[in-house]
This record gives sequence, structure tokens and C-alpha cells, in this order.
Amino acid sequence: MKFSQTFIPTLREVPGDAVIASHRLMFRAGMIRKLSNGLFAYLPLGLRCFRKVETIIREEMNAIGSLEIKPTVVVPGELWKESGRWDSMGEALLRVKNRLDADFVVSPTAEEAFTKIIRDELSSYRRLPLSLYQINTKYRDEIRPRYGVMRSREFVMKDAYSYHAGEESLDEHYRAQGAAYRKIFKRCGLTVIPVRADSGAMGGSGSEEFMVESEIGDNTLLLCKSCDYAANVEKAECKPDYGRFNAEPAAAANVPPVEKIDTPEVKIIEELCAFLKTEAAGFIKTLIYRAVNVELDLSAAPGCGSLVKRRAAPGAPETYDEAFFAVAIRGDLDVNEVKLAAALQASEAGLAADADVVRITGAPVGFAGPVGLAAVPVIADQTVTGMTDAVTGALEKDKHYRHAACGRDFAPWLTADVRTVKAGDRCPLCGGELYEKKGNELGHIFKLGSKYTASMGVSYLDENGKSHIPVMGCYGIGLDRTLASIIEEHHDDQGIVWPVSVAPYHVIIIPIKYSGAVKDACDALAKELEAAGLEVLLDDRDERAGVKFNDADLVGIPWRIVAGDKNLAGGIPRVEVKRRSEKEARLVPLCETTAEIAAAVKAELTALNGTR
Repeated sequence: MKFSQTFIPTLREVPGDAVIASHRLMFRAGMIRKLSNGLFAYLPLGLRCFRKVETIIREEMNAIGSLEIKPTVVVPGELWKESGRWDSMGEALLRVKNRLDADFVVSPTAEEAFTKIIRDELSSYRRLPLSLYQINTKYRDEIRPRYGVMRSREFVMKDAYSYHAGEESLDEHYRAQGAAYRKIFKRCGLTVIPVRADSGAMGGSGSEEFMVESEIGDNTLLLCKSCDYAANVEKAECKPDYGRFNAEPAAAANVPPVEKIDTPEVKIIEELCAFLKTEAAGFIKTLIYRAVNVELDLSAAPGCGSLVKRRAAPGAPETYDEAFFAVAIRGDLDVNEVKLAAALQASEAGLAADADVVRITGAPVGFAGPVGLAAVPVIADQTVTGMTDAVTGALEKDKHYRHAACGRDFAPWLTADVRTVKAGDRCPLCGGELYEKKGNELGHIFKLGSKYTASMGVSYLDENGKSHIPVMGCYGIGLDRTLASIIEEHHDDQGIVWPVSVAPYHVIIIPIKYSGAVKDACDALAKELEAAGLEVLLDDRDERAGVKFNDADLVGIPWRIVAGDKNLAGGIPRVEVKRRSEKEARLVPLCETTAEIAAAVKAELTALNGTR
């Protein structure tokens, strides 16, 4: 391909709204252009790279037996109402109506569409297991799209969905997908961190995220300095740390009875610490939370009869539109709202409004406590269960209890790990110190169980003619974000430094002046390289050599060949050969250039592809 015949509008200036390397370089290298906030068009150079990422993903999905299909992007809203996500997905879900006033969804994800297809076709166990995937456009109505294609409104994802007769089959395919993801990211030249993760609105029993380290990452990762434990902060656990305020059973018997004390104008932990001359770890902090779309059975929970609304979709578990809870946690810790939502089997959980806090506790905000609180269920973090001499709110203005003991003065309705793990906590596996990194998610795999197949009425008949609900897995990779992350990991001050597997071209040929003998030599070399299976860009523009060199470095093509009259003249015609990742060029005989570069490209591809 000649430079003059393609469309690579490189820029010298950085766009004003581009704050990360991939955003800046994709614009400057002429890979993308912005149509609107969060909407980008891929130009020829960018699309070549995008297609290579797509091909790698497709090859690895095909290799594990997943079959590609192509559903529509616009999906009937009734399917999302069946699954229960029409309401629970919130405003990020783009809902539209057609001229007949029928509801539709511009897909942000495809569980409903795939499950509808399976529901209509699945009858016998003989069709299971079945794994299908798509590489298709998605839309999420992000409030604040940013960082170019790293977080845009329209994007492309690979979604795979698998259906199984049992958990053992699901586990086997889940592991195969995880192995495929590791191969995909290795082939793309990416260093990923697989972490334990929360399933979030997707639901299900287990999930794993594939992260890349990033200063602007949306996720906080907790990693162990001593072993391979890694988890998203939303899912991270730590070794129990009960603190010195947790008494041994024998000592607990000597704790005085709970006592109400005056704490005038003292509401927050820091003020209590100063007032009582103690530390935050000796307090039981109690917060009132509102959860929505709760699937946990609350029929026997204290106070829930008057505080919840019930909704039951046909074939789905009974769901509570909203419910309120008191969460008790040690005073020096913070509640992890994602863990709390998971414990409640809720789509989300957040702090209740002040008016609800007053209504539930009978006291101003800041004086909630678990002792005597009967209006809502009390959920205790694990760190609270052994606290036998604690200070906590007394459900009365300017009053607190001291000597409060869990199990004696209050009994939690539910005990769960709802603490936010932070750097310095101890690893749950080996006890080593945990540390934090920021990361961006590239891929996520889930065990969904029967969440969607049950709610959408999918069933099959076993060998005895008995009906069963299949279990399901979900496996996603964001292509745009993967491409941007490759640039984030592989660039320097001059531009992109592509891994050869995803580079738009393998080689760029730069004639100092594209005429006469130099032109003939470059044309012949381009044909020879292409015959060897390499992708070649010949810079035939009438530009100064410096401009061509800068553009070659900017777009990041792995190998550069420079041809000029001086080096081509003489007994042995030579050209300058330079690898993009290296500083110095070498003179190589023209007759040896193709073999040398072809061997180098093949070796790098072999290293990236591993055994494939």
C-alpha cells in the first residue's frame, strides 16, 4: 500500500480533550476521529489494527468450540422486562420506541437476546453444552464518556454465552474461556492481571476480571506481596482482623452491662474518639442502607413487612423493589456497597436518605446503633461479631451506648463480609500484606447460573423426559478498550510502538526521494516483502525525510526501511533498517533485507502466539 493512496491524517498537535496516551496518539496517528461526545469513527489505519484484535479474539473463541452468530443490536424491550433488567439497569440503558409505540433496547449487553434464541431452539439435553458468541456493537448511555475509546458510549464487544446441563459442564467451559482470554491478551502484547471480581448487575455465582494497570483506571485492585492473590476492591477479602476490642469468651463475661451515656453534639466517629479518649476500632458504626431489587428472602426479617414493596416476574424469584437495612461495622472500617448488594442479592445498595434514617431510627442522623433497633434487619460485618465492649449509637439524640456486646445486647439478622479492603490489610490466602493498583477492565467472565434461563423460561428435557433449567455462563471482551490499552502499554515520546501482531503494517519503506533508482528499488522491495507475507506501507509522499520519519514513529509500524541514493550506490546496495523499539538503525544489504525482516516478524509472532 502506498501512503498517498490511503487516508492517514496525522496531527502534530494534541487534541485539547485528550488526557491519556491512547486518546492522544489515536487522534494524532489518524486512527480515529470524534463524531460526538463518546462517539468515534475508525479511519483506515485504526480499523486495520482493530480488525487484527478482532481476528485474534475470533481465532481463540473458535479454538475452544464457541460458535459465532450475529444477533441484532436493537432488541425488543419485552425480553429485558422478562429478565427483570428493564428497571434495574437504570439510565445507562438506552430505551427507544418505534412508530407502533413498542419498547426496544439498544443493547448494552446481550444475555436476553442470546437466551431468547436458545429458548426457542433448545428442547433436548443432546444440544447441551452449547457456546455461542458475537462480535457486535453496543451502546451504554454513559453520563461522562472520557478517555477516547477507553470509555465511550458506542463500542464493540465480543460476548460469548454458554448453556449447560449442570455446574460441572459450566465449570469446564468457564476454565476454557479463562485460558482463551489469557491467550488473547498475550497475543495482543498485553500484560493483564486476572482478579477475583463481583458479578454486579450480571448476577451469578462467580466471576473473574482481566485488568491492565492504568493510572486512570476505574478499578482499584488489591494484590498480595507474597502470593498470587489479586482481586477487585469490590470483591477483595482479607484475613480477619478483629482488633483488641474483641474479647475472648472468658473475658467477655466480665464486660459491664450496656450503659447509655451523654454525648452532646457528638455524631461522627472522629468526634467520639476525642470525646471518649479512645480509638475508632472500639466503635460499632451503624449506617442505614436502601437496597433495590432484592432477591434475598426477607419474609422473616424484622420490620420488612412495612418497609418493602414486592414484585414477582413470572418464573423469576420473588423480588423486593426496595428494602432498608442497618449495617453495623467496626468504626475504623468502611462499608463496601458492592459486597453489601451481593450479600442481599440486590442490584444495588446505597445510603438511605436522611428522612428515611430518621423514620427508621427515631433519631437524627449520626445516632444509629444496633442495640434495640427493631424497625429493620441488622447486618453485621464479620468484624463486629466478636466485639463485646464497644461504643455505638443509642437511637437517641446526643446519646450513645458503651459496653455494647454483639450477641448479648443485639443479635444480627445476617452476618457477612461487607468491609472495604485496603492497602495494608492481610491476604486471605497467605497473610501477606496487600497493596493497591489502579486498573482498567478489558475482559470479564461470569458464571451466571440460572439467573436468566429461569426468569426467561428456558428448559430442556433430560434422557428420562424430565424438564430442567440449564445453567449459563457469560464471557465478554471490549475490543476498543483492548486496542487503546495496547497503546497505553506500548508507546514512547515519539508515538505508538505496536506489537507486530496488531500493527497496521509490519514494515514501512521510506525513500529519501521517491524517484529514479530509489523509486525502482523501493517498489521492488515492497513487492518482495509482500510476497514473503508481510504487510507493507510505502511512503511515496513528496515530503521531507524528517516528516516521513516522524510519521513512521507516530503510527508505530514495527520495522522501518530507509532507502537513499548514497546507500544504494556502489558495489553492494544497502538500506537502513530500524526496529521501532530500538534507537539505532543498521545498514543491511538490499538483497538480505526481506529475509531478515520476515524472520524477525515470524519470530515475534511465534513468541506472542505461544503454541498457536
